[in-house]
Amino acid sequence: MTQSNQTSTDINSAVRKQLISFLTGSNAHQSFDNAVKGLPVELRGVKPDNLPYSIWQIVDHIRIVQWDILEFSRDPDHQSPAWPDGYWTKEIAPPNEDVWQQALDQIRADLAAFIELLNDSQRDLYAPFAHGDGQNLLREALLIGDHTAYHVGEIIIIRRLLGAWKK
Repeated sequence: MTQSNQTSTDINSAVRKQLISFLTGSNAHQSFDNAVKGLPVELRGVKPDNLPYSIWQIVDHIRIVQWDILEFSRDPDHQSPAWPDGYWTKEIAPPNEDVWQQALDQIRADLAAFIELLNDSQRDLYAPFAHGDGQNLLREALLIGDHTAYHVGEIIIIRRLLGAWKK
């Protein structure tokens, strides 16, 4: 391996490591898991005055968007839901504990699957996907991190408004 190839490999490895840290850590913001940890069941479906969504609706939105980005990144035949209705549940509260837990589990599992894509050194972070309009794995990783962080902030604001945030 030439020094140029080694340097490129080292850079790609460092970028992958930083992306994974961005997706799983809580460097500049709270993590998703921290934002939903200890949330009282009765507050999952509360929509404070003048806010458009409940915590449940935001959690389910994060689930749908992350799943869509994962599938788009690994399946050229993936069909995204219709915007915006396919990305937002109309239910203000989860129907039961199982549905809530399934959403949390899917968010975690899909994130782990996306991290597997990032860890695959055969996948070029910068090459545009053959499908889409210029997206690449790096962009999709940043999109998941940015989107989730934005909505985690909303979850925390709602929790504060409801008196359920002590951090």
